[in-house]
Amino acid sequence: MQVASEVKTKNLLDKAVNNTGIFSRKGLLDRLFTAWFDRLVYPQIWEDPLVDIDALQLNEQSRIFTISSGGCNVLNYLSVQPASITVVDLNEAHIALIKLKLAALEHFPDFETFFDFFGRADLPKNLDRYQAYLRSHLDEKTRQYWESKEHPFSKKRIEFFTDGFYRHGLLGQFIGLIHWVSKRLGYDISKVMQARTKQEQESLFEQHVAPVFDTRLLKFLCNRSVVMYSLGIPPAQFEEMSKDSKDKSQGMHELLKERARRLACDYPLTENYFAWQAYGREYDTHHRKALPPYLQEQYFEILKQDHNRVHVSHQSMTERLKQMPANSLNAYLFLDAQDWMNEDQLAELWSEVNRTAMPNARVVFRTAGCTSPLEEKLPAELLASWNTDQDNNRRWTLQDRSAIYGGVFMYQKRA
Repeated sequence: MQVASEVKTKNLLDKAVNNTGIFSRKGLLDRLFTAWFDRLVYPQIWEDPLVDIDALQLNEQSRIFTISSGGCNVLNYLSVQPASITVVDLNEAHIALIKLKLAALEHFPDFETFFDFFGRADLPKNLDRYQAYLRSHLDEKTRQYWESKEHPFSKKRIEFFTDGFYRHGLLGQFIGLIHWVSKRLGYDISKVMQARTKQEQESLFEQHVAPVFDTRLLKFLCNRSVVMYSLGIPPAQFEEMSKDSKDKSQGMHELLKERARRLACDYPLTENYFAWQAYGREYDTHHRKALPPYLQEQYFEILKQDHNRVHVSHQSMTERLKQMPANSLNAYLFLDAQDWMNEDQLAELWSEVNRTAMPNARVVFRTAGCTSPLEEKLPAELLASWNTDQDNNRRWTLQDRSAIYGGVFMYQKRA
């Protein structure tokens, strides 16, 4: 069963990413990325749910279609009590994670148990709670995923929740590597978290983070697309970032340094849980202010009550949309997935968006670069019934506390 699921993930990733010939440079890099991406990548999603909720105007009438990734975005949207959330992902690890979270909402006895498991995510008793409350309620495929190992010498995946779940996965391990390398270079990027004012945030960033990006080692690494695989950045997306940096007459290390600066300095640390994960490698478990909505106690009963409004499929966006009725959705979250697509894949996706979208439906997505791919890659007739507002797009881009994307875009279908 587990082997079959892994094969399905590989096949889905192949279709999504490998859209050029194997003998081209991009083709070889795409296939290397596919092999690297075939595991848990995002223990936490890196798109700001407050921006999504605002841009999509989510409410009780919302019928949402979204990619799962770490699954926290799905539960964050559930806090506004939408009518339904249809969830897809190419990666079996992300599917297993959202199913684990949904089972925890249904079967954990109280908020503190839920918070210990997914907020602290580093307590030995979490394993006992998995056995007592969750294991018997998981489908066989999900249970096998969590009770198997990444490799023969590693611990079972469910044990990640006993020693810091957010330090696992490709992104969690990559963040840990950045911390380790920075210390070897004589800096400690975690010191940013000592700041109590915006001025202190800026000062500590300039002392402990900015110099790391200016070292020869980081300049070299920032220009290697393979290094970015652990951030979930495929070759096509890396090329967009590279183009963006060249358009601004800056090196790739400068572009990444500016996004790291925004993450560290542009938003209060008391509320920016993305900065806590990047620089502190944890959530604000003491004051409980810098937390995603789904980990805030005020929403727990709502999520527990409405978890069955979430419907999860291990499929591509396009294939799932083909199975849905016409005029059945009014809110789409594509994360940065369109950066991976060529013209044919985008056209196929948006043909289904046009078919399934209600009047006034909204689509939100991110891009690695600063420009939307739709005007350049999508046939005009598929985009003809959609509007976007560049001023609002810029505003949402600046409001996104994760600060790692070049652009946030919202398109609205005309009534």
